[in-house]
Amino acid sequence: MRRVFFFVLLTFVSVLISNGWAQKHTIKFATLAPEGSTWMVVMREYDKELREKTNGEVGFKIYAGGVLGDEKDVLRRIRIGQIQSAGFTGVGMGEILPEVRILDTPFLFRNYEEVDHIYNKFYERFAEGFESKNYVLLGWAEVGFVYMFTKKKAADLDEMRKLKMWVWEGDRVAEATFKAFGLQPIPLSVIDVMTALQTNMIEGVYTSPLGLVVLQWFTKVKFMINIPLANAAGAVLVSKEKYDKLPDIHKNTLRELGRKYMSKLTQLSRDDNAKAIETLKKNNITFVSVDNPQVLQSYYDVGKKARRSLVNKFYSESLLNQIENELNTLRSSNGSLK
Repeated sequence: MRRVFFFVLLTFVSVLISNGWAQKHTIKFATLAPEGSTWMVVMREYDKELREKTNGEVGFKIYAGGVLGDEKDVLRRIRIGQIQSAGFTGVGMGEILPEVRILDTPFLFRNYEEVDHIYNKFYERFAEGFESKNYVLLGWAEVGFVYMFTKKKAADLDEMRKLKMWVWEGDRVAEATFKAFGLQPIPLSVIDVMTALQTNMIEGVYTSPLGLVVLQWFTKVKFMINIPLANAAGAVLVSKEKYDKLPDIHKNTLRELGRKYMSKLTQLSRDDNAKAIETLKKNNITFVSVDNPQVLQSYYDVGKKARRSLVNKFYSESLLNQIENELNTLRSSNGSLK
């Protein structure tokens, strides 16, 4: 009888431990990503290995689907200590470290090789910047390349300027971009875009191919300008206050696994966007190629003008020069400098 009692007790304790009873450090994490999304699948994997590698002492408590509000709400919750970590887009990151918005500027990147090169080259610089603002960078998690989608065909800048384009309300980088285009975009929140498309209040939007499909905007547009407008940045951050409370060995594990799983998430996001492009093709979205060298250069000139207009508002001229020079060197080595 006594042996049975101890067996039951041991089993009970084991169950408690496996369910986080032994967990000493819970990191409350918020994301807009819904359950079942690629984002959440990878975060659950990250949490699982983190618990395994720390003997159950560290783990995430995840709040998915925007249940804790948008990025500004989440930042406020972190600052008052309700939660300690979150997944952010460039807009949210920019509220913490403005210079990181350079990664979202128009026509900066032309392919994923360039994205990876700059993100890796400047990782430590931005990580140090976040730490100076009391956050720790656990890894980049990009949204992916953003394109312009329109109701009417726009084969060049002159045709683009005739369109009623949407801009995400309050996004100063996007506002600067369309100002450089010579446009007066219509500012709206994301939740108002579908109605605006239905009523012809706007005739163009910008987002990733996956975003266009998920938000169902693809049902209201007909054309995709087939040149990346920007690469939308993303990252997972944790408050430095929480991070500093972890044992050193667990700090290293949290960061190492963060980079591992965010790298995986980035690749899966790229795969999802590639699949979304095929979905758009099947739904008769016409891809408007930008093959004419003069038209292509006009877009690049718009990007340069927009990036320069943001100097000393978000980032320094020195940082912009460093990144542009790094990209020019890479393009020159690849024989693609233009």
